[in-house]
Amino acid sequence: MSRRRAFRLHPEQAVVVGFGSAVLVGTVLLMLPISTAAGESPSFVDALFTATSAVCVTGLTVLDTPTFWSPFGQVVIMLLIQLGGLGIMIFAALIGLLLARRMSVRSRLNTASEAKAVGFDDVRGLVRGIVLISLTIEAAVFVLLFPRFMLGYGYGVGEAAWHAAFHSVSSFNNAGFALYTDNLIGFVSDPWICLPMAAATILGGLGFPVIMQLRKEFTRPLHWTMNTKLVLTGTVTLLVAGTVYITAIEWNNPETLGGLDPAARVLAGFFHSVQTRTAGFNSVDIGLMHDETWLGMDVLMFIGGGPAGTAGGIKLTTFAVLFFIMMTELRGEGAVNIFGKRLSRAVHRQAITVVLLAVAAVVVATVVLMLITGLDLDRLLFEAVSAFGTVGLSTGITPGLPDAAKVVLVLLMFLGRLGPLTLGSAIALRDRRILYEYPKERPAIG
Repeated sequence: MSRRRAFRLHPEQAVVVGFGSAVLVGTVLLMLPISTAAGESPSFVDALFTATSAVCVTGLTVLDTPTFWSPFGQVVIMLLIQLGGLGIMIFAALIGLLLARRMSVRSRLNTASEAKAVGFDDVRGLVRGIVLISLTIEAAVFVLLFPRFMLGYGYGVGEAAWHAAFHSVSSFNNAGFALYTDNLIGFVSDPWICLPMAAATILGGLGFPVIMQLRKEFTRPLHWTMNTKLVLTGTVTLLVAGTVYITAIEWNNPETLGGLDPAARVLAGFFHSVQTRTAGFNSVDIGLMHDETWLGMDVLMFIGGGPAGTAGGIKLTTFAVLFFIMMTELRGEGAVNIFGKRLSRAVHRQAITVVLLAVAAVVVATVVLMLITGLDLDRLLFEAVSAFGTVGLSTGITPGLPDAAKVVLVLLMFLGRLGPLTLGSAIALRDRRILYEYPKERPAIG
């Protein structure tokens, strides 16, 4: 019995192992000859990169999705996106509910850990709610995209249905995979394609806890949790700021927004502000944007979206917590108060830890990429932040990277999807109860 307990995984470890197993299974499936249009297996690194990008809902690609992969391979990618978006533990719990109609305590703990739930008393309801929300939003986007593909672009019924289904799953799960070689550049001025996909991206980026609370208490904002208020406020603020920033800098760039009419420029600016929420679609060529635009997008991608959803980055709540800590310190106050509630001091340490680990991961990866490739800092930093934030936007250098650089990005995508704190806890998990305290001392700061 003791040996069985020794090999029992902690919830954080189970999440890491689950995602790793999904990546390996996806890699094997994508290496099958039936997965490629030419009937030949891709290299292991390329298959691993694509599977990781799909499971981690990133969207970075080293192989052209519509031409290299067969319909079977594209279906595998879509299923990996759906699996990664829902979450491995949530998917496993769903299967358990469907087959046995019950969940073990261990399964509830694993699921609650991945969904960032406070408790695990109603994990079954949580799982059902997450699955229902995902399928409902994806179905709504499908209903909007299907007639547009069929009537507006002359697709047949089957082709329109497939394109609508693939892009609805990819957009809600913030994946960024598209069935076009130039991603969505061909739809840059089409609001009937861009806006439904942008709406799905925003909803996916809010996180399931926020969506589930809004579904129940949309008209009672006083009952909203601090998490919900932070995510909603941060989302609106960054969407507006990102739209203004990108549109203003690229307004006269003839290679991006400059050649469009004013309405299309605003639409494209808004669309790309949304995509920095970790979705990764692009309706203009990112590689032709100004360096200043890349830097602003780096910041937005690093922040990411809401926790316990399909978005990546350090998460909006982490960024907001650090902002309020800073404001509290500048005002000389003792406790950090947010929306009329006091912030737990344990959250201070968690937020600082996540940000420092994230910065370290991006900086180290960027340096390694520079040593491997010899490319410019601005492009490699953009690529590293995009991979860590599970965004999928690229300046166009990804397919030409050597295998060693691709492996670095694979590790960044995996780390970004699980979160530095979760992955670190899973690797070196130990509960240490300190029975003594050292005397306090205060070093000089600043």
